Amino acid sequence: MITKYIVFEVQTNHDGTVSTLVNAYDNRSDAESKYHAVLSAAALSKLPVHACIMMANNCMELEHKCYVTQSEE
Repeated sequence: MITKYIVFEVQTNHDGTVSTLVNAYDNRSDAESKYHAVLSAAALSKLPVHACIMMANNCMELEHKCYVTQSEE
């Protein structure tokens, strides 16, 4: 079996709409680099929810993290 790595970025906007960005990689190092780049941006994001998950193409989850920004109401 050929293992591929998938990085999903999930952004929830202030109006509740959800956007996803998906990238696939042939090796784990490249996938981890993208995963951490997404989290670097998510840590500073003003979006209500900004998350990322890295998984193998057999749907085995390898890493995940979610940043939730508290509303200033």
